[in-house]
This record gives sequence, C-alpha cells and structure tokens, in this order.
Amino acid sequence: MDNEANSNVVQDVDSNWAEVAMPDDPTAKVALQKITLTNFRCYEHVCLKVDARSVVLTGPNGAGKTNLLEAISLLAPGRGLRRARIEDMDRRYKLNNASASEWGIAALIETPVGPIQIGTGRNKTAGNRRIVRINGADAGGQNALAEYVDAVWLTPQMDRLFAEGAAERRRFFDRLAFGFDSTHAGRINAYNHAMRERMGLLRSNTGDDLWLDKLEQSMAERGVAIAAARRELAARLDKASLCTSGCFPVAGVTAVGLIEGWLNNVPALEAEQRFAVELKKNRRRDGESGKTEFGPHRSDFVVVHIAKDLPAVQCSTGEQKALLIAIILANTRLHARERNRIPLLLLDEVAAHLDAKRRKALFDEIYNLGAQAWLTGTDLAFFESFGDNAQYVSVSGAKFTESTSISTV
Repeated sequence: MDNEANSNVVQDVDSNWAEVAMPDDPTAKVALQKITLTNFRCYEHVCLKVDARSVVLTGPNGAGKTNLLEAISLLAPGRGLRRARIEDMDRRYKLNNASASEWGIAALIETPVGPIQIGTGRNKTAGNRRIVRINGADAGGQNALAEYVDAVWLTPQMDRLFAEGAAERRRFFDRLAFGFDSTHAGRINAYNHAMRERMGLLRSNTGDDLWLDKLEQSMAERGVAIAAARRELAARLDKASLCTSGCFPVAGVTAVGLIEGWLNNVPALEAEQRFAVELKKNRRRDGESGKTEFGPHRSDFVVVHIAKDLPAVQCSTGEQKALLIAIILANTRLHARERNRIPLLLLDEVAAHLDAKRRKALFDEIYNLGAQAWLTGTDLAFFESFGDNAQYVSVSGAKFTESTSISTV
C-alpha cells in the first residue's frame, strides 16, 4: 500500500476537514437501538436490542445475516440493499413453499432529533406498496424516512462495481447523493418517466410537437439538475477522500457525461437550453433506434487510485475493495461535517477481504467517526481488533445470541 504517497496528499487538505463528529457528540448520532422482524425473509418473529456501538454479526452462510442488513436498509428510502421486489421479502414456509404474504419491520432509532419509531412492511390491503409509519402515524411514502435515517452499504455483489456497466455506478453514487438531497431520487424518477413517455410517442409516431416540447423541456430541466448534483457530489467526495488515515487509498471521483462536460463551461440554464435543442434535433434518430442517445441516463463516474494514478477498473480486486471502502468513509465524513448526522453503515462480508492492518484501520475510523456500523462475517477472528468498541451477535438458524464483548462470545 502506498502509505507514503497517501500521507503526502493528505498534508494538503484544508484543516477544517479534520473537524468531524466524534463518538461523544450526541447530536450527530444515528443508532439503531431495537429491531423486530416479523415474517421477513427467513425470520418468523425475532427481536434484537443493541446499544449505540457498532454491531458485528457472525454465523455460517445462510444463517440470516444479510437478511438482517436488508431489513435495516429498508429503514431508509428505497428498495433496500438487494433492490428486491416487495413480495420477494415474504417469509416462505418450508413445507409447501407458501408465502406469508405479509411482513413487517419495526425499529427504534436514536437520531439527532430524538428517538424515532419506524415501522415498514407489506400487508394484503396495500398490495405491492410498502407501508411506512413514523411514530405510529402513516408517513405517506418512503421519502419521509430521509428526514431521519440514512443508510449506506457495501455488499459482495458490489465488488465488481468498477468493472461492470455504468448503470450500477450511477445507482451507487445516486444513493450517496440522495443522502444529502432527498429530492435527487424524485428528479431521476421524473426524468425517466418523461424519457419513457417521449420515447413512446416517438416510436408510435402519434406525438404532437407541443407535447414533445414539454416532455423534452422537463427532461432538460431535471437532467441538468441531476448532472449538477452528481458533479457536486463527486467533487466533495474527491476532497473528503483526501482525509484518509493512510491505510486506505485516496479515491479520485469524477462524474463524466455530455451534460457534466457542458456544466464545466456554461451556466445550468444554458445547459438546459442546449439539452432541449439536442433532444428535439434527435427525435427521428431516437425514435428509430428506440433509445434516447444521450442524457444523464448515460453518464458515468470515474474513480482513480490517486497514489498510483490508476483507474479503479485497472486496479487489483483488493485495491478496488479498498477504494470502495474509502468512498464510503469519505461519504461518512461529509455527513458528519455538512449535516451533523452520520449514516448507518451496512458492511456485508467486508472484513474477510482486508488484511489485518486495514481491518483495524476500518474499525478505528468507524469508531472515530461515531458511526454505528453493522458488519457481517463467518469468522469472529476477523473482528478481534474491534474489541469493546463493538457488540457481537451470533446468528444461526434465523435466531440471535447476543454478547456485548468479543471475549465472551
């Protein structure tokens, strides 16, 4: 690891970036205190109570560790860390593979505004719409959760984030952006809806120019706002990544795309006008090809290992994992500095892929940031350096065995 190169970079950072929330800062703490699962995945009915420290979940493969992380991820807006359909989260009975058709998650969370009770789930009357209640009242939708809880996760499926297509990278960074601006997801949904409607009209040759103009103007306004948010997030992550302890690489992050390039040189309003003009000019081509040729739906994020001046896609598997963790930690620093609220960190099978030095560095940074992280693994030995800064729960057969100290597990 290029620790010397990293330390040289870190020396140039604005000293204000050192002013992050520490664990004894109660105003920044977001911590899950109690969670109850009913008919969710493999769990029939379980309840887990914890304190504000990080939580290590250990047990064999298939015990239900990732299912618990998925349940926690649903306390924030979105489809959770698996992006599963709501009906796929139903508990299935072994005898006939029948589905419970209803499931629920209830949680008590300590937040900067005080304790919050969150309930979410599925019932027969709501169909495939996820119900959300906050402090016993209907929240009217998932976006209300953003006011109280942010959750960021790494899963083994994300290990190829830099090697695969741009769609997964956009989804990953858009979720980070959503943690700072709850309207970001709505803009993306509205943009995609207008794009689909425009494409339907172009392919059927039934759209009049006035309606297409309106759809393209909507795409232009929202598309430029999406691109601007991505550029801003990338720039802030880029700077926050410089504050690494040295055990993790400095990750350079850049949002790239046609509109992002325009925004480097012209104001947002002019970029909107350009985008609308290009959409109108390309109607025939888009209609014939069946796809919109350019826009923020084709943008990408480029990540570079700064010390090696090497694109992430060309780095080793271990370096790519370290870069992902570096980005998650940078995002957590941003929340501490800009929002005084730290997200829940859900780290599935992360420790097994790090050497002992990096594991300790990760655990130390989680503690120093004051984050409550939920980490899974099959081998408790990987978490020994976490010591009493974490609490330990054994998961087996969809049941929990709790211990507050690694020495008593």
